[in-house]
Amino acid sequence: MASTLMSRVEAYILRKKAGCKCNMPQYTKIHFNHRKNISDYSDLVEFLFPGNRNQQYVAACVLFELKWTDDLIVPSLSFIQDEYVISKRILERTRAKLSGLGLIEHVNSFNNRYSGQSGWKLSSRFEAALKKLADKCATLRDKSTSSKEKDEMFISFTDARRSALSKININSKGDWG
Repeated sequence: MASTLMSRVEAYILRKKAGCKCNMPQYTKIHFNHRKNISDYSDLVEFLFPGNRNQQYVAACVLFELKWTDDLIVPSLSFIQDEYVISKRILERTRAKLSGLGLIEHVNSFNNRYSGQSGWKLSSRFEAALKKLADKCATLRDKSTSSKEKDEMFISFTDARRSALSKININSKGDWG
């Protein structure tokens, strides 16, 4: 596992030195089980953080506190750390993933909509992204909105990107592969 992570980091550094404009990949592992019913946010956090009970607990605490706060914005999430007896590291990692997914968002004090307040709130970005994804999947099945030639071109682009990245990747010994 460590050699795989090191290889990704080394490949990123080498691409940066070569002048490629690339971002470090963000891994948000979500396994979508379409047969599972998500009835409440405890099921949602189990879906978003598979196999990590600590992050599931923290995510449930964060969503609960943001949902039931009297104010629209919570200035800091650090009170959750003391109230629910969790580590700062797990809180920050969970907060970062919830923010990256678009379930929560940080409001800057320069935002006029919230009259200078700064803090965290529940967001609608995740919901909007899922609606766009559902619409895209619906149009994917429709043959009248696309052409076969265009779809074949997308496959060739994807293959070119795959083969280009495999030439850049570093094997586990640190040599060019």
